[in-house]
Amino acid sequence: MERKKVLVIEDNDLNMKLVAALLSISHFEVIKAANAEQGLQLARKERPGLILMDIQLPGMDGLTATRLIKEDEDLKNIPVIALTSYAMQGDEQKAFAAGCTGYIPKPIDTRKFIEVVEEFLGEDPLDQPVGSKK
Repeated sequence: MERKKVLVIEDNDLNMKLVAALLSISHFEVIKAANAEQGLQLARKERPGLILMDIQLPGMDGLTATRLIKEDEDLKNIPVIALTSYAMQGDEQKAFAAGCTGYIPKPIDTRKFIEVVEEFLGEDPLDQPVGSKK
């Protein structure tokens, strides 16, 4: 079975490395984008099962990109989880209003991060019969 694809749209190198490492260790296929425009292109090309969207991005912000994803017939059913280090009062509501289906504040709780991702994907990333090989 094919590994679940997760598109990470994040402009901070350290945050990208952390998120990508956590996802890779947990057997997800990680697709990386450093800005919203690149992320939208990759979403259309790769059709990920989940998008992790930084809110503060250079150029187009993550909320605008999320709105564009939710307006696109081909992409609108992909869950988008907002990632933000600017967790101020009202930010979570703004993320949900833009179409995000989840919200993870930074710094990321590494112990719970994968559990949250798996909840939104709805299944094990490998989803293979017992005894099968990768």
